[in-house]
Amino acid sequence: LLAFLRAIHELIWGLVLLQVLGLNPLVGVLAIAIPFGAIVSKVFSEILDETPQAPLKALLNAGVPPLSAFAYSLVPQALPNLLSYTFYRFECSLRSSAVLGIVGAGGLGYEIFLSLQSLRYEQLWTGFYALVILNGAVDVWSGVVRRRMGFTSRLDINRQPGAKTHLSPLAHLSPLTHLSPLKAPRQDWLLRLSWMGAILALPLSGWFLRLDITSLWAPRTQRLLGDLLGTGLPPLPSLAELANLANLAWLTVAMSMVAIALAGLFGLIFSLPAAQNFLLPGGLLRPIGQNGGQNGGFALGAYALLVISRLVLLVSRAIPAPIWALVLLYVLFPGVLPGALALALHNFGILGRLMAEVNENLDDRPVRALSALGAGPIAVVAYGIWPQNLGRFLAYILYRWEVCLRETVIVGLVGAGGLGRLLTEQISSFDYSGVTVTLAVFVALTFAVDAVSQQLRGVLRE
Repeated sequence: LLAFLRAIHELIWGLVLLQVLGLNPLVGVLAIAIPFGAIVSKVFSEILDETPQAPLKALLNAGVPPLSAFAYSLVPQALPNLLSYTFYRFECSLRSSAVLGIVGAGGLGYEIFLSLQSLRYEQLWTGFYALVILNGAVDVWSGVVRRRMGFTSRLDINRQPGAKTHLSPLAHLSPLTHLSPLKAPRQDWLLRLSWMGAILALPLSGWFLRLDITSLWAPRTQRLLGDLLGTGLPPLPSLAELANLANLAWLTVAMSMVAIALAGLFGLIFSLPAAQNFLLPGGLLRPIGQNGGQNGGFALGAYALLVISRLVLLVSRAIPAPIWALVLLYVLFPGVLPGALALALHNFGILGRLMAEVNENLDDRPVRALSALGAGPIAVVAYGIWPQNLGRFLAYILYRWEVCLRETVIVGLVGAGGLGRLLTEQISSFDYSGVTVTLAVFVALTFAVDAVSQQLRGVLRE
């Protein structure tokens, strides 16, 4: 059940819920909550499975009740990863809320969509700036909170259970870490303020959106849901329809593969200057005592490159893939290419930031040993940095490939080709039986890619 819920993108959930609930704020909330809840459940279960089980078994053997044993053994060990992934998923939900604006759910995404349709480019850029500022503020806030709590990575996948994280010796130079106090997290005023704000934000958001959950079981909702389910039972597709679905399915997979390959390649390149412990004076590529490493001009250039590379990654990931696709469709012809480029641009920003965090947290002892032996920057990267981090980089790429395949359907909805474009035609013609068949093919594709990705990540973890 969870696999089915997470296989369908939140934009598709939004379109379906729109047919049942109409223009209701609950459409956007439920469209994000349903697939994200399934994704979080899956990732949480994987985190708990990879947590060392010895303390749990010891408590169970001592006669402690299972629930208490779970709360006092697995949860404290897994808490850093659980909270870090929760922050990451919150950032993703912020971008998804902008995506849902395309189907009329309101917000910045809807304003950007209207600006594109009316060719008001000054308003379009204003919407882009607002998205970037909003995502940047959330990124900085989550980074500060995670650092204060001692969590160094927002998405710590493919790490061996019990493996330690090595902090960079330049951690004190980070704008996120210089705020970290020496006192316990519970005494941190910023953490207290953050938790109080998060607790208050939930009821305030519900009040601001004027959510009315009674509409979920209203007679009109039940009638529309029954009509939708009644018209969604598909007949057996013909051979011609199956051939067309197979061709579009291949185009969808090819789009996701091209997109994730480009995103992974450029993310790998940008992760070097975007990591704060690389080019700054005293960093891995410019150790203390190296000629030219400490002069003011080089230091200023290193800081400028750090800021520019992080800004590029922020802009790239702050703008959702379907909005990138809408912009690219104004420049390129409709087809697979603008869809692949839109997905690549968005995932490039996410992968580049995740890879930069991995670079910041790597064990720097082998790298500094190479530098002490006279190795140049290229040799340090090729023989000291990438061998340590390549496994986790590939794990991130495979993880994002699963997400990228889900996102192919939404760039297809705006005319970028693949199964998404067929889905758009079927929805606009109220062909709900065809929508059911197309979604079934898409869910099967998602399951296949998910299984392949899990197997490959398991091999990398060994």
